[in-house]
Amino acid sequence: MLTSQRKHLLLTRLDRDGQLVAKAISQELGISEDTIRRDLRELAQAGKLQRVHGGALPASPAVGNVAAREQIASLDKQAIGRAAAAMVQPGQVVIIDGGTTALQMARHLSEDLHATVLTHSPAVAMALAHCPHVVIQLLGGRLFRHSMVAMGAELMEQLSRVRADVFFLGATGVHASAGVTTGDSEEAAVKRALHRCAAETVLLASGEKLGAASAYRIMALADVSAVVVHKGTPVPWIRSARRAGLRVVQAF
Repeated sequence: MLTSQRKHLLLTRLDRDGQLVAKAISQELGISEDTIRRDLRELAQAGKLQRVHGGALPASPAVGNVAAREQIASLDKQAIGRAAAAMVQPGQVVIIDGGTTALQMARHLSEDLHATVLTHSPAVAMALAHCPHVVIQLLGGRLFRHSMVAMGAELMEQLSRVRADVFFLGATGVHASAGVTTGDSEEAAVKRALHRCAAETVLLASGEKLGAASAYRIMALADVSAVVVHKGTPVPWIRSARRAGLRVVQAF
């Protein structure tokens, strides 16, 4: 079997099964695990999958810059943002993450809402301009241009003084075993710090992120209190999330 044929087979199996186990594939094809690992490494370098110990998982398409991500599942993100915004209660102190789904949440908060919102995303802060009764606290630091959010030591120092009711978390991958992931190690650390600042964390997960993985783990899926997903989310995924102890909110 030619290399191109093997790689096509691997991607077809990954799309069908949601994961690849290098040992099983090598035994099936009668070739060495080293050959399969090399194929997986080259496919990962091309952005076609995410390597994990023993095999591979689907790569999240949500790892591009903000402009690219705004074009992915835009209607689903609007619905998820609207549902997440409805979860905010008057008087709460809320942290809103950066990202395109979080931006939709900010845009859908009620004009009558009285609350405090903390964010390290300038775009999210600007989107709250229509809420005259919301106290907006912009967390500062070095701007990470890929996601257009603040990061670095200054931000982490500010977070040491924050105690919020709820953190609305964005990610690029959500997988039962790989957990909640993103494409940058420092961004993953910031998201963990934001999670520790809040009494509960609500994950905003549009469909292209479900079952996919990125390189850096933020937390286990079970560490999340609730997840907001689009209305077309497969029932088996919803059931597995509920078995993990998550409250699942479907956005319509």
